[in-house]
Amino acid sequence: MGRIISLANQKGGVGKTTTAINLAASLATLGKKVLLVDADPQANASSGLGIEIRTLEFTIYECLIDGVPSVKAIQPTAVENLFVLPSHIDLVGAEIEMLNMESREHVMSKLLQPLKDLYDYILIDCSPSLGLITVNSLTASDSVIIPVQCEYFALEGISKLLNTIKIIKSKLNPHLEIEGFLLTMYDNRLRLANQVYNEVKKHFEGMVFETAITRNVRLSEAPSHGKPVLLYDPESKGSTNYMDLAKELIAKYKSL
Repeated sequence: MGRIISLANQKGGVGKTTTAINLAASLATLGKKVLLVDADPQANASSGLGIEIRTLEFTIYECLIDGVPSVKAIQPTAVENLFVLPSHIDLVGAEIEMLNMESREHVMSKLLQPLKDLYDYILIDCSPSLGLITVNSLTASDSVIIPVQCEYFALEGISKLLNTIKIIKSKLNPHLEIEGFLLTMYDNRLRLANQVYNEVKKHFEGMVFETAITRNVRLSEAPSHGKPVLLYDPESKGSTNYMDLAKELIAKYKSL
């Protein structure tokens, strides 16, 4: 049975979607069957994998609101073993439409549970907010990866996210765990980056991934070409970092 992992941080610009795209592609390249669920109305994870959103008949919006089966919306990508449940700007209005639904926090869970047997990993790229869609994503997940930018104010807002996770764990999903904190945009030449790195490591100890994602131009360029960095520049530092992260994640579950 597959593992559902959300990538969440309500603070924007922390490398969440970049991580969702490139971790998914790296896991798929290592032979795992992966579904990336784009739960962000900006649909950057979809376009970053070359999905033409305007041409799609169905997206996650229709699945959540109209009950369209997910198999009708799931799209293949240029990476073997990697599939996407794409998003759409319409998802902005989904939270309001879901308010009157029965068990509104469990809509995503009902959508994804039947898919767990079909994929090794289901990664959910959450929007940079703690709204109903993000609550749905966390309720549907086994665990959550929290990307943390190696910059000033990095830990600001994390307490809010941790409190949300605590509430979801106590009321909606008792099995939800923190998969780990992932340090992103790391530049070991900068004193501040090293201070943040050490602070996060000290604060969260064993919950921090050994792999840190370093600042990398190729990583920033890849989405505009509709490719994960693995296809755009496989030799780049960004590609190596995400492959290391994927191996670290796989090794964690081999040892259990």
